[in-house]
Amino acid sequence: MTDQPAIVAALAVMDAHIEALNAHDEAALAETLHFPHIRLSSSDLRIWPDADSYFADFRARAGGDWHHSAFDDIKVLASSDDKVHLDAAIIRYDAHNTIINQFRSLWVILRDNERWAAKMRSSFAGS
Repeated sequence: MTDQPAIVAALAVMDAHIEALNAHDEAALAETLHFPHIRLSSSDLRIWPDADSYFADFRARAGGDWHHSAFDDIKVLASSDDKVHLDAAIIRYDAHNTIINQFRSLWVILRDNERWAAKMRSSFAGS
């Protein structure tokens, strides 16, 4: 399968994203995203032109109880040499490891200027 390197790269982006998110490392998190970055949650469309406000906005969306997140599973839906669609089950936890939210999300990971990162996603997170 010629797109296998793309799948490996896309899954590496997802690993790096969750690691940076949980470490509260804004610079590393921004490296996992292409900007402008697009998110559709329910019917709310959000576009971040750059990384400057992305993490603060995430904290507001996730809520004050959010401590860390995890991918419960990730499925490859489609792929080509430079783009991969992933279906991810996401769980948000509080500091006591209690689930505060869980939802599915479609991620579009692509190679742009030789860098793999997420360009857009659509979820049922509700916020």
